[in-house]
Amino acid sequence: MGINMTEIRYASMADKELLLSRDCHIKEDILEKAILNRYVLVMLAGGNLAGWLRWGLFWDEIPFMNMLYFLEEYRGLGFGTQLVGFWENEMLKLSYDKVMTSSQANETAQHFYRKLGYRDAGGFFPFCKDFEILFTKEI
Repeated sequence: MGINMTEIRYASMADKELLLSRDCHIKEDILEKAILNRYVLVMLAGGNLAGWLRWGLFWDEIPFMNMLYFLEEYRGLGFGTQLVGFWENEMLKLSYDKVMTSSQANETAQHFYRKLGYRDAGGFFPFCKDFEILFTKEI
């Protein structure tokens, strides 16, 4: 199976340990809940984990992409665009018509989100860290 053979699916508990070993931004019990609630998508390339997307609800009503991450060797191949598109389509199926995400102002991800049609919606300095830009998109 080559790298061009990709699969996007909801994460399962079988993915938990691998995700925990790569994602230092979430506690184990929170990840378990996210997996059970279908708030984590994984993308496989050639049968191997290429990246994942984790989301939640902003104000309990707007899907908010908390994490989009790809392992180094899978970056720049269009997989991020595919995974975000898949997620947006899943949100439409769940009757959501808006989505959100954010990026630190010093990260290149902000340009990626704008390219996908996300619009700047303000920002803030969380806990004395770098400026966080909020993005919104109507889907």
